[in-house]
Amino acid sequence: MAVGLSQLPTLYPVRGIRLAVGSAGIKYKDRPDLVVIEIAPGSQAAAVFTRNRFCAAPVTVARKHLAQTSPRALLINAGNANAGTGDLGLAHALTCCDALAEQLGCKGEEVLPFSTGVIGECLPVKPFVDALPACISRLSASGWADAAHGIMTTDTVAKGVSREFELEGKPATITGIVKGAGMICPDMATMLAFITTDAAVTRNVLQECINQSVMHSFNRITVDGDTSTNDSFVLLATGQGQAPLIDSVDSVEFVQLAQVVAQVTTELAQAIVRDAEGATKFITINVTGGVSEAECLEVAYTIAHSPLVKTAFFASDPNWGRILAAIGRAKIPELDVRSVSIYLDEVKIVSQGAVDVEYTEPRGQAVMDRSEINLKVDLGMGPAAACIWTSDLSHDYVQINANYRS
Repeated sequence: MAVGLSQLPTLYPVRGIRLAVGSAGIKYKDRPDLVVIEIAPGSQAAAVFTRNRFCAAPVTVARKHLAQTSPRALLINAGNANAGTGDLGLAHALTCCDALAEQLGCKGEEVLPFSTGVIGECLPVKPFVDALPACISRLSASGWADAAHGIMTTDTVAKGVSREFELEGKPATITGIVKGAGMICPDMATMLAFITTDAAVTRNVLQECINQSVMHSFNRITVDGDTSTNDSFVLLATGQGQAPLIDSVDSVEFVQLAQVVAQVTTELAQAIVRDAEGATKFITINVTGGVSEAECLEVAYTIAHSPLVKTAFFASDPNWGRILAAIGRAKIPELDVRSVSIYLDEVKIVSQGAVDVEYTEPRGQAVMDRSEINLKVDLGMGPAAACIWTSDLSHDYVQINANYRS
């Protein structure tokens, strides 16, 4: 059960965007597994992709197509990653792009493909292509909720965010959806995310906006330390709203847009961790007092990736020695353990590298019993800080992944 997530919020239509879902039966026989997002002509797109060197065929194709032209459609399937499939996988991705392009009356390179699911299995192209006509017949500006459900794999809830805001006094809309629950560790972003706005933005400025937002949102989450082969995040700007064109990162409008995009990506990133496979805890790790942000992140991820720490959180066990040990093995050559302080929410458990004189086990237990916990580490070395979000490691996580292909 997702931690602190309820039903999907209202997702506002974005002018210039239509969506539809279909059922190709690629893996799931009783639910939609195919999503088409149609994009109005004249829109701009920016994206970031996985840095996993075994990147999936659709990632390779999407990168290539995006470098050639602005997209007219996104084509997404769930249940099969089309990764580790070599030249045949590339051919299958291109075939699917061409099939959708023919239906929409555009060129194959104007379609960006995205896949999620099992790695190493060939994409069944025929049912995929056969499902497209019925899918696009249902294209609608109000199809966001269906699309959020259609891209799910091991997610337990659909995840989306929507905002209505102003750019220099003119109304604008932004809506985005994301999927992801396991194989989550950042190396650009980590999941499939699609965010759209009716703002008018030049491509270079849009790319800067996505680069800024990802660094402190999707690049600050981890569930299990595994970076996917298929991670992709696309930001689309249709230009069909009332606000003037944003063509400079120095403009007031860019700052306004960037703030909203950052809010949306942060909320979506946190939703992934809240819905992490088997998660019972949502854990914020704040590391302060570092010499550099990189050092703070090193400590934060060492804690977040420790199976001993994660299982202690699952058990609600205030075994703070596991946290201390993780900090001590982080690759921080100049760390002075006598300067380190550790807090669980409001409870100080370690001071100057040893148990705090006022700490008691019942106080620690009271925090560990909570479903949302803020772990703070002060390294006492400098002015830098960093924040990441992670989850616990439960029986259900092991069960889900042990049975993933069955």
